[in-house]
Amino acid sequence: MRVLVLDGNQNQAVASVRELAAAGHRVLAGECVSWSKAGLSRFSHQSFRYPDPRCDVDGFVRAIADITAAEPGTLILPMTEATSLPISAHRNILTSAGGRLVLPDHDDLLRACDKNHTTCLAARLGFAVPETRTIHSEDEARRIANSIRYPVVLKPRSSQELMERGELRTTGRPRYASTPVQFLEAFRQVSRRASAVLVQEYVPGSGTGYFALMCKGELRAEFAHKRIRDVYPTGSGSALRVSVAPDPELRRAALAILQALKWHGVAMVEFRQKPGERAVFIEVNGRFWHSLPLACYAGISFPVLLATMAENGDVNSPPPYRTELKCRWMVGDFRHLLEVWRGAPAGFPDAYPKKLRSTLAFLTPERGMRHDLFRWDDPLPELGDWVHFSTVVWRERFKGTKS
Repeated sequence: MRVLVLDGNQNQAVASVRELAAAGHRVLAGECVSWSKAGLSRFSHQSFRYPDPRCDVDGFVRAIADITAAEPGTLILPMTEATSLPISAHRNILTSAGGRLVLPDHDDLLRACDKNHTTCLAARLGFAVPETRTIHSEDEARRIANSIRYPVVLKPRSSQELMERGELRTTGRPRYASTPVQFLEAFRQVSRRASAVLVQEYVPGSGTGYFALMCKGELRAEFAHKRIRDVYPTGSGSALRVSVAPDPELRRAALAILQALKWHGVAMVEFRQKPGERAVFIEVNGRFWHSLPLACYAGISFPVLLATMAENGDVNSPPPYRTELKCRWMVGDFRHLLEVWRGAPAGFPDAYPKKLRSTLAFLTPERGMRHDLFRWDDPLPELGDWVHFSTVVWRERFKGTKS
């Protein structure tokens, strides 16, 4: 089957290209820029470029439809919300062009992207959630600044917002506050790029996730890992992690939420948890996740399973996967080190990694380590990742102000 893998500069795109090609599919890697990490892979049959969906949704959809129409039956795999949302919203155009999609109903996808909705859903189902409120204006922020319990996290209600003209806006990263003054400043920063701001109590602990492939609300494949280091030491973006068996309570909560969402396709349900304490629901990511390579190394090839589901309507559950397998995103781990040396963001209330200890951990090799991108038989995606980091990420993240 011909497969279009979008968002080619994402690690999950590289893993998808490799897995799908190894399974006999003909894979084309796309991005909105002239080259991508996935496109550099020797397993990519061809690269293509499409209009940036954040600026030109109609042009993006037309471009994907035109490429799809050249070979009806093509599977379209978006890797981020920036491509998933317009693909889902305009699915009739793409299926009319002969495209195959494995997505939930569009309304269910929108509900999953709405952090306030999923938090309320988890609470109704009886699972632990952070105390949450949504505010829309600085007047509201001022009214509650002296009455809420600190510390808090302020985050956009959705990671991508559809604007009036049809373009998408990336809403950016959370901010933290431990005082009313920090709260108001954090609200101003987040509200500049989001129409609604979620204020949640800060939940200490480490991030943990449950990964699943669902077929019309029924589980077909699952995976779990434990984070060792995050790209952002505040607790997001896995840089080094180890495969583990799913925690039964966390699994029960995640599946209940996905079933309530009538989920179809892949998803990650994220929690935060302190050792020995109940996991607290954080959010649902209704797409492939950045740490997908570890699941593939461990024996759960989510891209291939999804392709089989697209062809046959369903898929058999795979055998158990390997646990205690470690996988590292080298650029992400280097970014973790830079964040540590940069220092904790304003208002961050928890312990922050020590500089010397983090440097030694980064430099110490581990036997048997797998890598998200580097493989001896396919080295160019790793090289492309360092080029992308030095030319794009460094400028956007590390040459600006501390956040």
